[in-house]
Amino acid sequence: MTQTAGQKKNGGKTGSAGAGAGTQDAHLQARILAEALPHMQRYDSQTVVIKYGGHAMGDPDLAAAFAKDIVLLKQSGVNPIVVHGGGPRIAAMLQKLQIRSDFVQGLRVTDKPTVEVVEMVLAGAINKEIVSAINSQGGKAVGICGKDANLMVAKKITHMPDPGSNLMKAIDIGYVGEPVKVNPHIVEVISNSDLIPVIAPVGVSEGGETLNINADTFASALAATMQARRLLLLTDVAGVKDKEGKLIARLSVEDARALIGDETITGGMIPKIESCIEVVEQGVDAVVIINGKVAHAVLLELFTEHGAGTFLGKLPGKPGDQS
Repeated sequence: MTQTAGQKKNGGKTGSAGAGAGTQDAHLQARILAEALPHMQRYDSQTVVIKYGGHAMGDPDLAAAFAKDIVLLKQSGVNPIVVHGGGPRIAAMLQKLQIRSDFVQGLRVTDKPTVEVVEMVLAGAINKEIVSAINSQGGKAVGICGKDANLMVAKKITHMPDPGSNLMKAIDIGYVGEPVKVNPHIVEVISNSDLIPVIAPVGVSEGGETLNINADTFASALAATMQARRLLLLTDVAGVKDKEGKLIARLSVEDARALIGDETITGGMIPKIESCIEVVEQGVDAVVIINGKVAHAVLLELFTEHGAGTFLGKLPGKPGDQS
Protein backbone atom coordinates (compact mmCIF):
# COMPACT_ATOMS: atom_id res chain seq x y z
CA MET A 1 0.00 0.00 0.00
CA THR A 2 1.34 3.43 -0.93
CA GLN A 3 1.94 5.88 1.94
CA THR A 4 1.59 9.63 1.70
CA ALA A 5 4.50 11.87 2.76
CA GLY A 6 2.62 12.71 5.94
CA GLN A 7 2.07 9.02 6.72
CA LYS A 8 5.78 8.25 6.21
CA LYS A 9 6.82 10.95 8.66
CA ASN A 10 4.34 9.64 11.21
CA GLY A 11 5.29 5.99 10.94
CA GLY A 12 2.35 5.09 8.65
CA LYS A 13 -0.32 6.49 11.01
CA THR A 14 -3.22 8.23 9.30
CA GLY A 15 -4.71 10.27 12.15
CA SER A 16 -5.24 13.97 11.48
CA ALA A 17 -3.45 14.83 14.74
CA GLY A 18 -0.34 13.01 13.55
CA ALA A 19 -0.45 14.68 10.15
CA GLY A 20 -0.91 18.08 11.78
CA ALA A 21 2.06 17.56 14.10
CA GLY A 22 4.22 16.52 11.15
CA THR A 23 3.26 19.65 9.23
CA GLN A 24 4.02 21.83 12.25
CA ASP A 25 7.46 20.23 12.61
CA ALA A 26 8.21 20.81 8.92
CA HIS A 27 7.15 24.46 9.15
CA LEU A 28 9.32 24.91 12.27
CA GLN A 29 12.34 23.45 10.48
CA ALA A 30 11.74 25.73 7.50
CA ARG A 31 11.45 28.79 9.76
CA ILE A 32 14.69 27.93 11.58
CA LEU A 33 16.53 27.58 8.25
CA ALA A 34 15.10 30.89 7.01
CA GLU A 35 16.18 32.68 10.20
CA ALA A 36 19.70 31.29 9.76
CA LEU A 37 20.03 32.75 6.24
CA PRO A 38 21.51 36.18 7.18
CA HIS A 39 24.06 34.48 9.41
CA MET A 40 25.03 32.03 6.65
CA GLN A 41 25.44 34.94 4.26
CA ARG A 42 27.68 36.72 6.75
CA TYR A 43 30.10 33.79 6.94
CA ASP A 44 29.93 32.67 3.30
CA SER A 45 33.48 31.87 2.10
CA GLN A 46 34.86 33.15 5.43
CA THR A 47 37.47 31.36 7.55
CA VAL A 48 36.48 30.36 11.09
CA VAL A 49 39.15 28.85 13.35
CA ILE A 50 37.70 26.64 16.08
CA LYS A 51 39.73 25.50 19.06
CA TYR A 52 38.14 22.25 20.19
CA GLY A 53 38.86 21.02 23.69
CA GLY A 54 37.59 20.50 27.19
CA HIS A 55 34.52 18.47 28.17
CA ALA A 56 33.15 18.47 24.62
CA MET A 57 35.97 16.14 23.53
CA GLY A 58 35.31 13.56 26.24
CA ASP A 59 31.53 13.27 25.84
CA PRO A 60 30.47 11.05 22.89
CA ASP A 61 27.17 12.91 22.32
CA LEU A 62 28.84 16.33 22.40
CA ALA A 63 31.64 15.05 20.14
CA ALA A 64 29.08 13.83 17.59
CA ALA A 65 27.21 17.15 17.77
CA PHE A 66 30.49 19.03 17.21
CA ALA A 67 31.31 16.90 14.16
CA LYS A 68 27.86 17.61 12.69
CA ASP A 69 28.36 21.34 13.28
CA ILE A 70 31.66 21.32 11.40
CA VAL A 71 30.19 19.42 8.43
CA LEU A 72 27.21 21.80 8.29
CA LEU A 73 29.52 24.82 8.32
CA LYS A 74 31.47 23.44 5.36
CA GLN A 75 28.27 22.58 3.49
CA SER A 76 27.03 26.14 4.13
CA GLY A 77 30.06 27.75 2.47
CA VAL A 78 32.10 28.45 5.61
CA ASN A 79 35.76 27.36 5.81
CA PRO A 80 36.09 25.77 9.28
CA ILE A 81 39.58 25.04 10.61
CA VAL A 82 39.72 22.84 13.71
CA VAL A 83 42.61 23.04 16.20
CA HIS A 84 42.26 20.57 19.08
CA GLY A 85 43.69 20.04 22.52
CA GLY A 86 43.92 16.83 24.51
CA GLY A 87 45.45 17.46 27.94
CA PRO A 88 43.48 14.81 29.87
CA ARG A 89 44.34 12.10 27.32
CA ILE A 90 48.02 13.06 27.49
CA ALA A 91 47.92 12.89 31.30
CA ALA A 92 46.27 9.45 31.19
CA MET A 93 48.88 8.08 28.79
CA LEU A 94 51.77 9.50 30.83
CA GLN A 95 50.33 7.88 33.93
CA LYS A 96 49.93 4.59 32.11
CA LEU A 97 53.57 4.73 31.01
CA GLN A 98 54.60 5.85 34.52
CA ILE A 99 56.12 9.10 33.27
CA ARG A 100 55.92 11.90 35.83
CA SER A 101 54.16 15.08 34.70
CA ASP A 102 54.51 18.50 36.35
CA PHE A 103 53.07 21.92 35.51
CA VAL A 104 54.50 25.43 35.68
CA GLN A 105 51.93 28.23 35.43
CA GLY A 106 49.50 25.98 33.61
CA LEU A 107 52.03 24.62 31.09
CA ARG A 108 53.11 20.98 31.16
CA VAL A 109 56.84 20.48 31.81
CA THR A 110 57.80 18.46 28.75
CA ASP A 111 61.04 16.48 28.64
CA LYS A 112 62.06 14.28 25.70
CA PRO A 113 60.01 11.18 26.68
CA THR A 114 57.00 13.40 27.45
CA VAL A 115 57.07 15.25 24.13
CA GLU A 116 57.11 11.90 22.33
CA VAL A 117 53.94 10.92 24.20
CA VAL A 118 52.39 14.35 23.51
CA GLU A 119 53.00 13.96 19.78
CA MET A 120 51.71 10.38 19.76
CA VAL A 121 48.48 11.28 21.57
CA LEU A 122 47.76 14.63 19.91
CA ALA A 123 48.90 14.07 16.32
CA GLY A 124 48.06 10.37 16.41
CA ALA A 125 45.12 9.09 18.44
CA ILE A 126 43.08 12.24 19.12
CA ASN A 127 43.61 13.84 15.72
CA LYS A 128 42.46 10.75 13.86
CA GLU A 129 39.47 10.26 16.14
CA ILE A 130 38.24 13.78 15.32
CA VAL A 131 38.90 13.22 11.62
CA SER A 132 36.89 9.97 11.74
CA ALA A 133 34.03 11.65 13.64
CA ILE A 134 33.73 14.41 11.03
CA ASN A 135 33.99 11.94 8.15
CA SER A 136 31.29 9.75 9.69
CA GLN A 137 28.92 12.73 9.47
CA GLY A 138 29.58 13.12 5.75
CA GLY A 139 32.52 15.53 5.87
CA LYS A 140 35.99 15.12 4.35
CA ALA A 141 38.42 15.88 7.14
CA VAL A 142 42.22 15.70 6.89
CA GLY A 143 44.43 15.45 9.97
CA ILE A 144 47.73 17.33 10.18
CA CYS A 145 49.91 18.95 12.84
CA GLY A 146 52.04 22.07 13.05
CA LYS A 147 55.09 20.17 11.80
CA ASP A 148 53.51 19.44 8.41
CA ALA A 149 54.87 21.82 5.74
CA ASN A 150 56.38 23.85 8.62
CA LEU A 151 52.91 25.14 9.44
CA MET A 152 53.86 26.30 12.95
CA VAL A 153 57.51 27.17 13.53
CA ALA A 154 58.09 27.78 17.23
CA LYS A 155 60.78 28.40 19.81
CA LYS A 156 61.18 27.06 23.33
CA ILE A 157 59.58 29.11 26.09
CA THR A 158 62.46 30.26 28.25
CA HIS A 159 60.89 33.19 30.16
CA MET A 160 57.49 33.70 31.79
CA PRO A 161 56.06 36.46 34.00
CA ASP A 162 56.39 35.75 37.72
CA PRO A 163 52.84 35.63 39.19
CA GLY A 164 53.90 37.57 42.27
CA SER A 165 55.83 40.42 40.66
CA ASN A 166 54.83 40.28 36.97
CA LEU A 167 58.55 40.47 36.17
CA MET A 168 59.89 38.08 33.54
CA LYS A 169 61.60 35.08 35.06
CA ALA A 170 63.87 32.49 33.39
CA ILE A 171 62.37 28.99 33.34
CA ASP A 172 63.13 25.59 31.86
CA ILE A 173 59.99 23.62 31.00
CA GLY A 174 61.56 21.54 28.24
CA TYR A 175 60.02 21.09 24.82
CA VAL A 176 57.21 23.62 25.23
CA GLY A 177 57.00 26.20 22.49
CA GLU A 178 55.48 29.51 21.45
CA PRO A 179 54.81 30.42 17.80
CA VAL A 180 57.48 32.31 15.90
CA LYS A 181 56.24 31.97 12.33
CA VAL A 182 53.06 30.60 10.80
CA ASN A 183 53.18 29.20 7.25
CA PRO A 184 49.48 28.66 6.44
CA HIS A 185 49.90 27.39 2.86
CA ILE A 186 49.03 23.78 3.68
CA VAL A 187 45.90 24.87 5.57
CA GLU A 188 44.84 27.16 2.72
CA VAL A 189 45.26 24.36 0.17
CA ILE A 190 43.11 22.03 2.27
CA SER A 191 40.38 24.49 3.28
CA ASN A 192 40.04 26.01 -0.21
CA SER A 193 38.91 22.59 -1.44
CA ASP A 194 36.07 20.44 -0.12
CA LEU A 195 38.33 19.22 2.70
CA ILE A 196 38.33 20.23 6.38
CA PRO A 197 41.69 20.63 8.17
CA VAL A 198 41.96 19.18 11.69
CA ILE A 199 45.21 20.30 13.33
CA ALA A 200 47.12 18.98 16.34
CA PRO A 201 49.01 21.74 18.21
CA VAL A 202 52.48 20.26 17.83
CA GLY A 203 55.06 22.61 16.32
CA VAL A 204 58.64 22.45 15.15
CA SER A 205 61.67 24.57 16.01
CA GLU A 206 63.98 26.00 13.37
CA GLY A 207 66.40 23.26 14.39
CA GLY A 208 63.82 20.53 13.81
CA GLU A 209 62.86 19.83 17.44
CA THR A 210 59.27 18.84 18.23
CA LEU A 211 57.56 21.36 20.52
CA ASN A 212 54.32 21.10 22.48
CA ILE A 213 52.23 24.27 21.98
CA ASN A 214 49.20 25.30 24.02
CA ALA A 215 46.13 24.74 21.81
CA ASP A 216 44.66 28.20 22.52
CA THR A 217 47.98 29.81 21.61
CA PHE A 218 48.29 27.72 18.44
CA ALA A 219 44.74 28.52 17.31
CA SER A 220 45.19 32.22 18.05
CA ALA A 221 48.41 32.48 16.02
CA LEU A 222 46.81 30.64 13.09
CA ALA A 223 43.65 32.77 13.18
CA ALA A 224 45.65 36.01 13.24
CA THR A 225 47.89 34.95 10.34
CA MET A 226 44.93 33.83 8.22
CA GLN A 227 42.87 36.89 9.19
CA ALA A 228 39.98 34.64 10.16
CA ARG A 229 36.50 36.10 10.51
CA ARG A 230 36.09 34.39 13.86
CA LEU A 231 38.13 32.48 16.40
CA LEU A 232 35.94 30.24 18.56
CA LEU A 233 37.41 28.86 21.79
CA LEU A 234 35.43 25.90 23.15
CA THR A 235 35.93 25.72 26.91
CA ASP A 236 34.31 24.20 29.99
CA VAL A 237 32.90 27.55 31.14
CA ALA A 238 29.98 29.61 29.86
CA GLY A 239 32.21 32.62 29.12
CA VAL A 240 33.16 35.81 30.99
CA LYS A 241 30.97 36.60 33.99
CA ASP A 242 30.39 39.86 35.87
CA LYS A 243 30.87 40.23 39.62
CA GLU A 244 27.34 38.93 40.23
CA GLY A 245 28.13 35.78 38.29
CA LYS A 246 26.01 36.68 35.24
CA LEU A 247 27.32 35.90 31.76
CA ILE A 248 28.58 38.90 29.78
CA ALA A 249 27.44 38.31 26.21
CA ARG A 250 29.47 40.97 24.38
CA LEU A 251 32.69 42.86 25.11
CA SER A 252 34.79 45.37 23.25
CA VAL A 253 38.57 45.34 23.71
CA GLU A 254 38.22 48.40 25.96
CA ASP A 255 35.53 46.67 28.03
CA ALA A 256 37.73 43.61 28.48
CA ARG A 257 40.72 45.65 29.63
CA ALA A 258 38.51 47.52 32.11
CA LEU A 259 37.20 44.24 33.57
CA ILE A 260 40.76 43.00 34.06
CA GLY A 261 41.63 46.31 35.71
CA ASP A 262 38.75 46.19 38.21
CA GLU A 263 39.37 42.47 38.89
CA THR A 264 36.06 41.27 37.46
CA ILE A 265 38.19 39.02 35.26
CA THR A 266 40.62 37.07 37.45
CA GLY A 267 42.76 33.96 37.61
CA GLY A 268 43.15 31.74 34.58
CA MET A 269 40.67 33.80 32.57
CA ILE A 270 43.11 36.76 32.47
CA PRO A 271 45.70 35.20 30.08
CA LYS A 272 42.86 33.80 27.93
CA ILE A 273 41.25 37.26 27.59
CA GLU A 274 44.62 38.95 27.02
CA SER A 275 45.27 36.46 24.21
CA CYS A 276 41.82 37.22 22.75
CA ILE A 277 42.56 40.96 22.82
CA GLU A 278 45.87 40.41 21.02
CA VAL A 279 44.17 38.35 18.28
CA VAL A 280 41.50 41.02 17.69
CA GLU A 281 44.17 43.73 17.54
CA GLN A 282 45.99 41.65 14.91
CA GLY A 283 42.96 41.77 12.61
CA VAL A 284 40.56 38.95 13.54
CA ASP A 285 37.05 40.45 13.75
CA ALA A 286 36.15 38.69 16.99
CA VAL A 287 37.00 35.90 19.38
CA VAL A 288 34.17 34.05 21.12
CA ILE A 289 34.64 32.01 24.29
CA ILE A 290 32.02 29.27 23.99
CA ASN A 291 30.63 26.77 26.46
CA GLY A 292 31.60 23.47 24.87
CA LYS A 293 29.28 21.59 27.24
CA VAL A 294 26.30 22.90 25.25
CA ALA A 295 25.35 20.68 22.30
CA HIS A 296 25.76 22.39 18.90
CA ALA A 297 27.44 25.38 20.56
CA VAL A 298 29.25 26.26 17.31
CA LEU A 299 26.00 26.51 15.32
CA LEU A 300 24.32 28.44 18.14
CA GLU A 301 27.10 31.00 18.04
CA LEU A 302 27.46 31.42 14.29
CA PHE A 303 23.98 30.79 12.87
CA THR A 304 21.59 32.17 15.52
CA GLU A 305 20.99 35.45 17.36
CA HIS A 306 21.43 33.77 20.73
CA GLY A 307 25.12 32.93 20.75
CA ALA A 308 26.72 30.48 23.15
CA GLY A 309 29.27 32.43 25.19
CA THR A 310 31.15 35.75 25.36
CA PHE A 311 31.88 37.68 22.15
CA LEU A 312 35.01 39.86 22.31
CA GLY A 313 35.68 42.10 19.35
CA LYS A 314 34.31 44.87 17.21
CA LEU A 315 30.86 46.04 18.29
CA PRO A 316 28.13 45.84 17.18
CA GLY A 317 28.07 42.44 15.50
CA LYS A 318 24.53 41.85 14.30
CA PRO A 319 23.67 40.04 11.03
CA GLY A 320 23.29 43.16 8.90
CA ASP A 321 26.68 44.70 9.67
CA GLN A 322 30.24 43.72 8.89
CA SER A 323 31.46 42.21 12.19
